[in-house]
Amino acid sequence: MHIPDGYLSPTVVIVTYTIALPLWIYGFKKLKTTLNEETLPLIGVLSAMSFIIMMLNIPIPGGTSGHAVGAVLIAILFNPWIAFISISVVLLIQAIIFGDGGISTFATNALTMGFVGSFVGYYIFEAFKKYKFAPYLAGWAGIVASSLLAAILLGIEPIFWTKNGMPLYFPFGLKTTILALVGAHMLFFGVVEAIFTGLIYNYVKNKNMEFIN
Repeated sequence: MHIPDGYLSPTVVIVTYTIALPLWIYGFKKLKTTLNEETLPLIGVLSAMSFIIMMLNIPIPGGTSGHAVGAVLIAILFNPWIAFISISVVLLIQAIIFGDGGISTFATNALTMGFVGSFVGYYIFEAFKKYKFAPYLAGWAGIVASSLLAAILLGIEPIFWTKNGMPLYFPFGLKTTILALVGAHMLFFGVVEAIFTGLIYNYVKNKNMEFIN
């Protein structure tokens, strides 16, 4: 789900950075109020786990790839703003050091995997919090929502940005991207994310940490 450089038009790149910048600023402010000697180690460990699982990219039809993210786990343990910033930092490191995802598309990847995934998963969890399946459902819903936004942003490229009938950037339309990305995440990657989120959430919660949601 990491979108590399060259897949998105400059217009989409500019728009996503414009949206992401104020969200990052606010998110860092929220992070400062959350960090302490208790929360910092766990946020660091969870971010490292997210880094590892996102490096395990599996190619899927439609010109992209899929993987688990870990954003929802951080969101429901702390809050979605912390998850957004944590995932953004992970994505930036991956893009700069490993070339996994692009610099021009960094804001797009942060919004899809970090922001949308975190907030959708968090509110799903809050809605079903009294049920044991809540963290599993939240993990699944969060990553599926992320894949949907990524599929839309990629799929509109050949609709709006062409030259002589040929796509200038990402070549596959919405029908392909939604089927490939969303379908794969609903049926496979979402299940992996659900299991990962549910198991780790319950493990951490059983440790009776006072700051856990």
